[in-house]
Amino acid sequence: MESSPKPTSTQDKESPIGVQDLEVKDAQIIFNTVWARLESQYGKENLHFPEEIFWLNGAPGAGKGTHTQFIMEYRNFTGSPVVVSSLLKSPAAKKRIDAGILVGDREVIDIVFNKLLEPEYQSGAIIDGFPRTPVQVECLKLLHNKISEVHAEFFHKSLNGRYKKPAFHIIVLFIDENESVARQLLRGKKVLTHNQEVEESGIGTLSEVRKTDVDQTAALNRYRVFKEQTYESLKSLREVFHFHYINGHGSVEEVRERIIEELKYQSSLELSQKTFNRLTPIPIANAIAVHARQDLVRRLDSYEENHTELFKQVVELIDEKFIPIIKCHALPGRAIVRSENPVFEDPLALAMVVDVFSERGYYTTVEVRIEEIPLSVDRETFEIKTKSKRVYRFKIHFNRSEIRRGR
Repeated sequence: MESSPKPTSTQDKESPIGVQDLEVKDAQIIFNTVWARLESQYGKENLHFPEEIFWLNGAPGAGKGTHTQFIMEYRNFTGSPVVVSSLLKSPAAKKRIDAGILVGDREVIDIVFNKLLEPEYQSGAIIDGFPRTPVQVECLKLLHNKISEVHAEFFHKSLNGRYKKPAFHIIVLFIDENESVARQLLRGKKVLTHNQEVEESGIGTLSEVRKTDVDQTAALNRYRVFKEQTYESLKSLREVFHFHYINGHGSVEEVRERIIEELKYQSSLELSQKTFNRLTPIPIANAIAVHARQDLVRRLDSYEENHTELFKQVVELIDEKFIPIIKCHALPGRAIVRSENPVFEDPLALAMVVDVFSERGYYTTVEVRIEEIPLSVDRETFEIKTKSKRVYRFKIHFNRSEIRRGR
């Protein structure tokens, strides 16, 4: 197994239907709660996250602790490494860690984000052991988007370059199951030997003994948690951030050479600060989508609170007149609905239709046409007298029904 392949657009197998959506919603709730508290505590303009963050992860025993200091020196970081397991010292967290189980997402995210705001990490930081769950992965994406928004809002007011472009790097050190379990148990033996020498000599400090380092079953379970939860979650970040997949087998020197090769490669992919600032006014796609959803929710709530009767009429009209037509066009995934209902003379009613369909997953546009209806003919001049009427034409698109065809 060699060092990581260069970024590709390989599509990973999707999560079961509904599971990924639930994880995204959970992540949004947790992230919004944590971010709101940070804004309240520090002020939005003071949320200065590190310019460059390495999110270091890997199989148990792969050497994260061994290589952290080397990466810091290579990138000239001055702050101490942020080791997530060391931040989680509550009795409940320790009990879960000893069992090889992950602690709660909200607790981890809150602690890590707060730690990154400390002044010593402004030039850069290495986070050992985050993210590890699908929710944490989604929160990492949300964090990058939010930092980009803060940069866009404040970079032109920046003093001494305080608002830098956010650069996230995912580093995954990988070893196979047998190697992982062997390294964990070897580490446990060394700790036990060290502690025995301290007790006998009275010199030195006792080291903490992890249950997973002295119990083969626990060590094996810890590796499987990494493979089935952490690694599967991390793979989705390959399409978002710089992703470095490092073969952790071999000597320390061999692994370091692979790390250097990866970091040199990613440097050729990064925009300069000046270029990044030039592009800042163009919002990122995810941010537009999030804001659009928030605005949509506010508008719909406003319709219900401030235009109750009109909103009720529109929803009933959609249910009684539009939906039967849409159901008849489920196969092609598009329908055209014509209406002459006078309720649509109010432009707000048209906006309501579009928003209601958007909230329910449809893409809708509306055209207003003026049609002339013949009424009579002047027998002398042969002039046709007409009456104008408004016709509202709604084009509705949605996910088409998939029909399996036999051979």
